[in-house]
Amino acid sequence: MSNSSSFNEFLLLAFADTWELQLLHFSLFLGIYLAALLGNSLIITAVACDHRLHTPMYFFLLNLSLLDLGTISTTVPKSMVNSLWDTRAISYSGCAAQVFLVVFLFSAELSLLTVMAYDRYVAICRPLHYGTLMGSRACVRMAAAAWSSGFLCSVLHTANTFSIPLCQGNTVEQFFCEIPQILKLSCSDSYLSEVGLLVFSFCLVFGCFIFIVLSYVQIFTAVLRIPSEQGRRKAFSTCIPHLAVVSLFVSTDAFAYLRPPSISSPALNLVVTVLYSVVPPTVNPLIYSMRNKELKDALRKVISWTFFST
Repeated sequence: MSNSSSFNEFLLLAFADTWELQLLHFSLFLGIYLAALLGNSLIITAVACDHRLHTPMYFFLLNLSLLDLGTISTTVPKSMVNSLWDTRAISYSGCAAQVFLVVFLFSAELSLLTVMAYDRYVAICRPLHYGTLMGSRACVRMAAAAWSSGFLCSVLHTANTFSIPLCQGNTVEQFFCEIPQILKLSCSDSYLSEVGLLVFSFCLVFGCFIFIVLSYVQIFTAVLRIPSEQGRRKAFSTCIPHLAVVSLFVSTDAFAYLRPPSISSPALNLVVTVLYSVVPPTVNPLIYSMRNKELKDALRKVISWTFFST
């Protein structure tokens, strides 16, 4: 019987067996990663440099882009390197770092999306109190609370997961180190504490989800009472991007972790994990910039300044 202390490395799941397909995987992931890097970097630069975007909504959007950059940078580059060098190995410390960062970034993002729902609720349902409730200090504290909650969850899960003895080898059936896949390697009687922690975390996630749903029920009720069509359209335009990002985040994560075992397979697990870990950080900048005129104008200025200034 072996345990985690005897491992120097883990073996990740490869996308393909042949060099040609591995090269294709590298190329696709490189394109996706560069798109995510460009989109989120443009959002961060536009919000930071344009004084018109120095509002709570865009401050939280800047934080979301930072989290998205971190999420995709934690998993995709290592997978690309493995494909390019035809290897599956990741060091024990590298695997622990991936677990820590993935849990940290995903937990912080969910908390931030909850805060963003509250921001939209105050803006639309309590506009007269918006300046008081969403002042600069309050926004900084809420963002710090989101990041801190992610850090706390990450410390607890990482410490607990890597204290469990592993008796089933060191092959992780995923393209990055993921807690459920690592638990499959554990001894049958040693993972209950982590399962209990996962259940507690699920309850917190469910609480955030309910808060977001209730916020949007009140938001849409208030919007439908606005007499002018232009006013309703403007209110919807500030809410729909956030609601689309939340829906994408929740739906992909829910399908990844709550689908029945009967429709589970290594290939499907791989596809689903790509959907929830790679797609949202790539498309979130596009979702937010599609119908937001202020953000579009700021992005045009950043692009023109970057590529056409001499």
